[in-house]
Amino acid sequence: MRLCFLLVLLLLLAGAAASADDELAPIRIQLQWVPQAQFAGFYAARDMGFFRDEGLDVSILESTGDILPAEAVMDGDAEFGVTWTPKVLQANEAGADLVNIAQIFQRSGTVLVSFAEAEIETLTDLVLKTLGYWPDGNEFELYAMTFRMGSDPYSGEHLRLVEQPFNLEPLLKGEIEAGQALIYNWYGRLLGEVNPATGELYREADLNVIDMNDIGVAMLQDHIIVRADWLREAGNEAIALALLRASLRAWVHCRDKADDCVRILREIDPSLGESHQRWQMNEVNKLIWPSPAGIGVMDEGLWRQTVEWMLEIGALGEEPAEGAYRDDLVKQALESLEAEGLDMAGEDWRPAEVIVRAGGQ
Repeated sequence: MRLCFLLVLLLLLAGAAASADDELAPIRIQLQWVPQAQFAGFYAARDMGFFRDEGLDVSILESTGDILPAEAVMDGDAEFGVTWTPKVLQANEAGADLVNIAQIFQRSGTVLVSFAEAEIETLTDLVLKTLGYWPDGNEFELYAMTFRMGSDPYSGEHLRLVEQPFNLEPLLKGEIEAGQALIYNWYGRLLGEVNPATGELYREADLNVIDMNDIGVAMLQDHIIVRADWLREAGNEAIALALLRASLRAWVHCRDKADDCVRILREIDPSLGESHQRWQMNEVNKLIWPSPAGIGVMDEGLWRQTVEWMLEIGALGEEPAEGAYRDDLVKQALESLEAEGLDMAGEDWRPAEVIVRAGGQ
């Protein structure tokens, strides 16, 4: 009799769990690259059950550069995307109707990196040099940099811009004198390479960096987008708010417990070494924190700088339409999370010191 009771109870519990799962809203979010700390908040939100707690069943879709989040969201292959602002501005000018609902990165991660012996420390030092850039909408900050130095990316009058793959192999092979990198990714990977001149790993002193934030050409990068018409459909603002609450909660976790988010990412994909993921998590946190108005709220000054440079270099023909971004949903999410006692600005956060080991291991 007792056995029958237990079996019935188990069946009832299983049915309740299935019913709960059926009530979760299925959502897809398209990333622009592979699992790494750049996207730690989204993976942590899934791993720690934050999405589920908000009533969402979230599928995280990856890319190796072949799938562009703006296109995936436009085509209905994902409800949400994570991408860079210039790419979305161009897509909208071409007829898309995408909306930035949370500006996660508050600073640009783009740098121009070179070896110290090339003596490239300022914009003046770039004259007559060969520089590598990334295509597909990743190049605009470097284009703006050439305008800043009194040249342009099209004439080749003062320097030579060449397309590079999404790595720094051309720099290591001596095919270019400086290359585009993200401070949290390929720059960190370079620190895990052996300097043939010394037989030791490259040190930061062996490298020169021109940071786009320091020379006034930084553009907005990782943010969350949706289609405006999808957002207008009944119930979808609530879904967007739920996704923001879960994601922002997880980004706070990755700030305060970075090692835990590195562990989550390593369990998903161990191909990126532990020290590299630690480097990346630390550098990504630098791009987010502090967020004086709260993580996800637009920095109006950097928005204007992004738009103005896109117009200046000819990547945009006109000002973005009103409503290209909206802060109301992210501010609602912040208000509710702050009411729980979470620090959503991170003013007191300080980066760690991370040493990249050979091969990023």
